[in-house]
Order: sequence, then structure tokens, then C-alpha cells
Amino acid sequence: MTNEALARMALSFFLGGMVSLLTMTNPLSKIPVFLSLSVGVPSLTANREALRACLYAFLLLTVGLFAGVAVLEVFGISYGALRIAGGLTVAMIGYRMLFDTVEPAAQSASGGSFAFFPLAMPGIAGPGALATVIGISTEIAELSGGLLRATAYGATVAGIAVTCLAIWLVLRSARWASRWLGREGVNVVSRLTGFLLVCIGVQFVGSGVRTFMAGA
Repeated sequence: MTNEALARMALSFFLGGMVSLLTMTNPLSKIPVFLSLSVGVPSLTANREALRACLYAFLLLTVGLFAGVAVLEVFGISYGALRIAGGLTVAMIGYRMLFDTVEPAAQSASGGSFAFFPLAMPGIAGPGALATVIGISTEIAELSGGLLRATAYGATVAGIAVTCLAIWLVLRSARWASRWLGREGVNVVSRLTGFLLVCIGVQFVGSGVRTFMAGA
């Protein structure tokens, strides 16, 4: 493969991972959750919790990317089955966002810290996001050649990093964004994101059916 083709493939995995994860995590939908968790918390402490949450989410998604294929092999799950299941999960989450505007109530964090639970998991690195990165890992596993796989993994990790950075920036400006968007604005963004998630889920299911029928 030429350097130009390799660069195009890297860009494809980077953009694919970043767009899918940004759509799945929906950073703006985390604003009300973050605000409810940080009530009465000083701004400096809240910002530190936001940073820790994004770091935790990055680690969780990266581990899911690299360990996903190994887990599938241990349990004998085919790539096609994983993509179909992941696609259905993503589509159902999108459907709920599209037709049900009620956000799950933010759960109180024990011990005063809410960075890992519930903000990082399941807030950011939830089932849908993990299913997305594992689905991408199955596509990478089907590439031939160590260089192609290493490039795809590196590009996807970069996409995860950019996603977590974007979420961190949104959380840092949560109070300002909430005032600017208003309740209706957040609702509109959630509905549009839900529609995109349904489309991504259908795409995953279609890819999974093709792989499943091919016997992979």
C-alpha cells in the first residue's frame, strides 16, 4: 500500500471513530448531568472532576478498542454477531433519544467524587460507546498486515482522544453552554443526535449482516 493510500485509510479510521463517538456520547447531553452532579461544588473542583472523568473515559474506550477482539475470541463471538448486536444497541439508544426526551436521573456519587461513576461510566464510556469501539476493532482485525492494523489503531486512538478532549471542553463550559442553549436547545440537539445514532446503528447492522453471512 502506498503512503497516500495509508494516509487515506488513517484519516478514514480517525474521522469514522471520532464522528461515531461524538455522536454516540453527545457531549451537549452531558451538560445537565454534569450540572446536577456539581451542585454546590466549587468551579475548580468541578473542572478537576471533569478532567478526571474524560481521562477515565479515554482509558476505558482505549482498552475496549484493544481488548475487544480478545474478549470476542474467548467467548466465541463472531465479528458479524458483535456488529449486529452493537448496531442494535446504538440504534435503540438513538431511538430513545429521538422519541423520549427524558434524561435518566443523575445518580449521586459516593464519597463526593463523581468523575468515574456516573460521569465517565456509564455517562461517557457507556454501552453504546464501548460497542462502537469494539465494532471498530473488529474491522481493524480484518485488515491484512501489521502496518495497516497499527495505523488504524493509532488513528482510532487519536479519534478517541479528540472525542474526550471535546467532551472535556464542553464540561468546562457547561454553565455557560446551559444558559446559551437553554432547555429547548439541549432538547433539539439530543433529538438530532438520536436520529444520527439510529443511522449509525443501521450501518453497523448492515455491515454485521454482510460479515455474518460471509462466515466471519
